[in-house]
Amino acid sequence: MNKWLKRTVMAMVLPSMLVISGCGADSTKSGGKVKEGIQTRTIKAGIGNSESHPQGQGMVKFKELVEEKSGGKIKVQNYFDATLGDDLKMTEALQAGMQEITVPSTSPLVGIIPEYGIYDFPFVFKEEEEAYAVLDGKIGQTLLDKLPEHGLIGLGYWENGFRQLTNSKHPVETADDFKGLKIRTMQNEVHLDAFNELGANPTPMAFSEVFTALESKSVDGQENPLATIVTQKYDEVQSYLSLTNHVYTPFILLVSKKFWDGLSEEEQNILQESAQEARDYQRKVNRKDNELAIKKLEEAGMKINEVSEQEMENMKEIIQPVTDKYAKKFGKDLVEEMKAEVEKVRAN
Repeated sequence: MNKWLKRTVMAMVLPSMLVISGCGADSTKSGGKVKEGIQTRTIKAGIGNSESHPQGQGMVKFKELVEEKSGGKIKVQNYFDATLGDDLKMTEALQAGMQEITVPSTSPLVGIIPEYGIYDFPFVFKEEEEAYAVLDGKIGQTLLDKLPEHGLIGLGYWENGFRQLTNSKHPVETADDFKGLKIRTMQNEVHLDAFNELGANPTPMAFSEVFTALESKSVDGQENPLATIVTQKYDEVQSYLSLTNHVYTPFILLVSKKFWDGLSEEEQNILQESAQEARDYQRKVNRKDNELAIKKLEEAGMKINEVSEQEMENMKEIIQPVTDKYAKKFGKDLVEEMKAEVEKVRAN
């Protein structure tokens, strides 16, 4: 073959060879995004509670599922006890692409997407099943769909549970018993206004500071789900536990959109499936732990009282102006849709 012919053949063959070499699953890319296959990755996932908390147990399960489904290629590195910061700080880290996953309470999201405030309304749900119908249905999905434009992806809701009240002064059995109590709350406008309406003195404070504040009596009490009361050992600095069930708080599993967009469809499916399976597991753990928590706290010496359904209705009526005020802010149609969904569950 003469030199001219050899150069001509190579000019024709080389482009074809380059195209063929780029067709493997591991190297097919569009705009830098791997479209197929499972890559070796490490996911940094942080939460505010301890590993022994139901939220922590959910994360352990999530790690197990992701690593199993990915054949060990995707590793999940869990960070507990707010090691990476509080809920808001970790959410902001996701938006910046500095962290991959967190599972905060929905409350800090209100500053980003006001509609998430509907989950903060007191006395909306009486039982967990009512909350599940809202969170796992159309309303929950509507709010998840608002996350991507803010740099976040939501893979569903886990359970924090019904919030209960502890304090060092006296049992809270009626609305009047709230009067004068200095109660630590989250920095949440609905909660602040609701406790003010009941005559309490709500005091916003970082979660990490609560135990010390209760111990020094700079606040009289706090409100959190039972699992948190147990794992944070509030029984050591509080005498009374009142089962007010005043707010049902969900957790939400968030993924950094910057990270998510770089995953293949197969990898995204692994995370989504693992989040759903871990959610179901975590909810069961939470409900079981709630049953055990009452006994543990009673044995620890706390005086525990229930609040009658009639008194809960009275409290709900007192704070109705707060609910009406924020229903306008968060979306009256959305709030009405949530109420209708709850009524549907109660009717069945």
